[in-house]
Amino acid sequence: MQKNHPSTENILASLQIRALNEMQLAALKANEDTDEVILLSSTGSGKTLAFLLPVVQKLLKDSKKVQALILVPSRELAIQIDEVFRKMATGYKVTVCYGGHKRETEENNLVQSPALIIGTPGRVADHIRRNNFAVEAITTLVLDEFDKMLELGFQEEMSFIIGSLPAVKKRMLTSATESVRIPDFIGITNPLRLNFLDAITDKPEEDELVIRTVLSPEKDKSETLFRLICSIGNKSMIVFGNHRESVERTSNLLKEKGIVNVFYHGGMEQQERESAMCKFKNGTSNVLVTTDLASRGLDIPDIKYIIHYHLPATEDVYTHRNGRTARMEAGGKSVLILSEEEKLPAYITGKVEEIELPERIELPEKPKWSTLFIAAGKKDKVNKIDIVGFLSNKGQLKKDDIGLIEVKDFFSFVAVRKLKVGEVLELIKEEKIKNKKVKIAIAK
Repeated sequence: MQKNHPSTENILASLQIRALNEMQLAALKANEDTDEVILLSSTGSGKTLAFLLPVVQKLLKDSKKVQALILVPSRELAIQIDEVFRKMATGYKVTVCYGGHKRETEENNLVQSPALIIGTPGRVADHIRRNNFAVEAITTLVLDEFDKMLELGFQEEMSFIIGSLPAVKKRMLTSATESVRIPDFIGITNPLRLNFLDAITDKPEEDELVIRTVLSPEKDKSETLFRLICSIGNKSMIVFGNHRESVERTSNLLKEKGIVNVFYHGGMEQQERESAMCKFKNGTSNVLVTTDLASRGLDIPDIKYIIHYHLPATEDVYTHRNGRTARMEAGGKSVLILSEEEKLPAYITGKVEEIELPERIELPEKPKWSTLFIAAGKKDKVNKIDIVGFLSNKGQLKKDDIGLIEVKDFFSFVAVRKLKVGEVLELIKEEKIKNKKVKIAIAK
């Protein structure tokens, strides 16, 4: 069998990346030298590409079976890796499997075996038990954020999956945490460890993370949060809370005060979560209020501020939250809101600036985008080009009036300039996409 993967140069061109960073180059070299690699690197440093490139290099063009498996702790991380892999334009088929995704859809995708499966342990184990894909040709195994999978209690599923793979030769483990014992069932015996957690890079000052605190005179920090957001203005920010209920409460309080925002947590239906995240990505909302579910794996560029509305429970949580900003040649700021009885956690060292909020505040400018929900997706043979054509021809929109488009299996989201939304909905209400009448409305 022959390997026919594209060159690293072509993959980087597809991703619009000029060059690999030091950590990614080291990971490539390590995977050429050995079959057991543990990569320790901070969130946002580019670990996804660091393991996807070696995965692609091991794939065989002529194989009709699954050759590589990537296990991840969350559906969001699975989706993100899937998106990166597709953008790499390798020509290899990939299928993503996770809880909350229709099993029937995944089973249909597995009928013709993909070269790569990306999935959460519970769902992948379920497919293996149901014999939905052959395991005997899987030679490459990646455990991304394996520490998080162990923390979440996936040991039994991971042990079953790895024990079901008779032909694995290459094992890659990644983590943003150093002190984690590797269970024997993973099958690592003599790994090469790459530790970039404390690496001092040559990042310019504008790439660095600035840590600040602001004091809330009240135990209820909502008024301070509101004033802080107003002082920051119309910039992209994530507000972290510790509980689902407080996240929704905080979101609603901000809305009542005129702050456009979306909330996001694990108790929401999958479509609700996808809608909220899409609105944040496409600029319909500049403020995301969330639990620590959003602190790992989500690839959202240009986040300027991380706001710790509730103090992080541990140093790891703090690190992962901050990893959403100051990523890949972009600076960021992390702000901790402290009530009078709260103190800065001991693990936060170095320069920390205390800021005072101005007396006079103004509401940030409202976002210029709105998001439309389209009840059709990949399984309806609808793609981004179809949506652009439909909105341009039937909705009379110009190219600049259409923003980010995300096409899921059974529905899609598209950003449309807010001033145009009412007119567009009126023009397209009786029109069809791909000769089919589908529901199109402002995304909830």
